[in-house]
Amino acid sequence: MFIEVKDLTYTYNHGKSGEHMALSGVNLNVKAGEFIAVVGPNGSGKSTLARHFNAMLKPSAGHVIVGGMDTAAPENVWEIRRRVGMVFQNPDNQIVSSLVEEDAAFGAENLGLPSEEVQKRVEETLRLTGLSQYARHAPHLLSGGQKQKLAIAGVLVMRPSCLVLDEPSSMLDPVGRAELMKTLISLNRAMKVTVVLVTHFMEEAVLADRVVILSDGRVALSGPPASVFAEVELLEGLGLKLPAAAEIAHNLRKRGFSLPAGILTIDDMVSYLKNSFSPG
Repeated sequence: MFIEVKDLTYTYNHGKSGEHMALSGVNLNVKAGEFIAVVGPNGSGKSTLARHFNAMLKPSAGHVIVGGMDTAAPENVWEIRRRVGMVFQNPDNQIVSSLVEEDAAFGAENLGLPSEEVQKRVEETLRLTGLSQYARHAPHLLSGGQKQKLAIAGVLVMRPSCLVLDEPSSMLDPVGRAELMKTLISLNRAMKVTVVLVTHFMEEAVLADRVVILSDGRVALSGPPASVFAEVELLEGLGLKLPAAAEIAHNLRKRGFSLPAGILTIDDMVSYLKNSFSPG
């Protein structure tokens, strides 16, 4: 198991305004090479949980173990952060250089790697993220989706075992979101990078291996997308919507249509309709 969360509780201290318990008794395991989507209502603790995975936050109680290392131990922090790369909502906050290739090289250079190795990693990472043709471009000229890919490239160049992304597509248009998800899926499958994606887009969550639903700082539901999104009443009670295709399928079933379970994406729906109404 790459990440083990054991009875994790985290409380924010807001000074005079008091304390707020953001996470309460969370238990969660993430396997190496797994793609997990973490979703939940606003204030459910998603971002707080994500920040525990690379020791940005330390548990108020309980433990987070990454690669066998307890995040609460100061001597483990550097190695944990080398293994777990964080990508945030706004890529502009992670871009530090005036050229794409220089920005991608920043993290590897800070590791003290030889320049030849840095260049090799930068070229490979820009290729994997589809940014090779923009290597000599200024980052501010990139689209939102391309900037987010650059933020990912800047983390990948350090060869982490895991990527944790906190609402990375919330500022992107639908085309940018689709491009970003294609990149993440490719990295997960081709490079076996463990991916933890915090998102409020259910259409992104259905593409993960497993969906974890948080509510009021606790795990309300966890499982494969098909089983999680079959729990319609529970999700509605939490104020969460189904993915668009799943909602259409659910409404059609309520009207008496016999649709199979597991329709989660538009492609699933198109495939079902094509097979159902094709001649012969």
